Amino acid sequence: MVQKTNRLLEQASELVLLDEFDEALHIYNKILRVDPKNTSVLIDKAVTLQRIGRNFQALKLFERALKIEPKNIDGLIGMGSVLHAQGKFPDAILCYDAALKINPKYPVAIAYKGLSLGEQGMIKDALNHFKKALAIDKDYDLAQVSKKKALELLKSKKY
Repeated sequence: MVQKTNRLLEQASELVLLDEFDEALHIYNKILRVDPKNTSVLIDKAVTLQRIGRNFQALKLFERALKIEPKNIDGLIGMGSVLHAQGKFPDAILCYDAALKINPKYPVAIAYKGLSLGEQGMIKDALNHFKKALAIDKDYDLAQVSKKKALELLKSKKY
C-alpha cells in the first residue's frame, strides 16, 4: 500500500512539473479515496491547487491537513502562502511564526514572513528577515531577490 502510494505521489509530482495539473489532481484524489488522512497528499494537492489559482480550495486542504497534523511545517508554510496571496498578511505571519516555533532556523519561513512584513510596509523588518534567511542559506534565491528589492525601496526613501 505504501509503495503504491509513493509511486502514485511520484507520478503526480512529475505531472505537476509538466504542468499537467488536472491529471495530477486526479491522482491525488485517487490516493485520498483510499487514505483520506494522508497529510503529504493533502498538502501536495493543496500546493497544486494554489499553483492554478484555486486558493480557496487550497486553503481548505491545508486546514484539513493541519487538523490531522498541526505541526506540519509544510502545511503551515503552504497555508501562510495562500493567506499571503489573499492579502491576509497578519494571518500569513501567524502561520510562519508557528512554523518558526517548530524550526527557528527554517529559511523559507523566515523569508516568507519577510515578504508579508514587506507587504505591510515594514521594509526594515522585512530586510532583516531576508538577511537572516540568507545567513542560514546564502543561496536562497527568494531571500536574495527580496533583500535586493527591500534595499532599493529603502534607498529610494519610500519607507
